[in-house]
Amino acid sequence: MARQQTTPEQHSVRLLKVGEQVRHVISEILTRQVVHDDTLSQHTVSVTEVRMTPDLRQASVFVKPLLGEDEEAVLKALRTHTAFFQREVAQRLKLKFAAKIQFRADESFDEAGRIDALLNDPRVKRDLGNTETEEE
Repeated sequence: MARQQTTPEQHSVRLLKVGEQVRHVISEILTRQVVHDDTLSQHTVSVTEVRMTPDLRQASVFVKPLLGEDEEAVLKALRTHTAFFQREVAQRLKLKFAAKIQFRADESFDEAGRIDALLNDPRVKRDLGNTETEEE
């Protein structure tokens, strides 16, 4: 049987779909508190994004505890139970290979806050105000 050729667009769509499925599975596990861990039970954890490698063998899972509290403790607890998460994801998604999961802190919220602070700087507002009046 001939192997089907996939375009780069189809390949990236597949990565996004599988990543989103992994995100849903991990979110559901955390929401239902299937993992018996005191730290994870005390915190609400958001799974913001999952990035899969092209071979679907590794997944970078970006997480953020609610209000960013005890981020290091939450990451440590998640990393402690990585094998459980990998097993659950493999069973629920029925993938050919179980993806190796790496939990990482999501820094995008911090970066967004930094950009927002820069845009609210009076010097930047002054410059933005000048461009708006010039356009009119």
